Amino acid sequence: MYRSLILALLLVAAAFEASAQASPPTQTAVTINGKKLTIAYSAPSVRGRKIFGPGGLISRDPTYPVWRAGANDATAFHTDADLDVNGLAVPKGDYTLWVLADSNQWKLIVNKQTGQWGLDYSQNRDLGRVAMNMSKPPAPVETLRITLSSEGGNKGKLQLAWENVVASVPLTVK
Repeated sequence: MYRSLILALLLVAAAFEASAQASPPTQTAVTINGKKLTIAYSAPSVRGRKIFGPGGLISRDPTYPVWRAGANDATAFHTDADLDVNGLAVPKGDYTLWVLADSNQWKLIVNKQTGQWGLDYSQNRDLGRVAMNMSKPPAPVETLRITLSSEGGNKGKLQLAWENVVASVPLTVK
């Protein structure tokens, strides 16, 4: 009886831990021309749900069609350098990243507000919005993946992939 109770408690604890990590925190970073860029976000998984489009998970967020580009807290972006993000001048510093995901042509939003919950979006704090390059992944992407990568020299790329969407923007370290 005692062993059964212990086993039951361990199973409940394991289930609680699994649900607490439904969208685990993660980050991506790259160094370009000696300057570090970092994105910290929580990575949700599809788990059989429809994510994008009418009736999808994202369309039920109160900030829709703006999406926090992750789960939980707003997606945090730090740059040690002044950047050009697909034509948008981004001074070195801290920001949050959002996506305008209401059509087949997404826009990346760089917002000056930081440290907020991911449903606390203030458009009047936007630094700017830029068009993203859209494509489809070769196979569905189960867990949201944001990557920063070097493209050589002072060039780089920010890419977001989830479900049936890949969206990216080029960036240049100044």
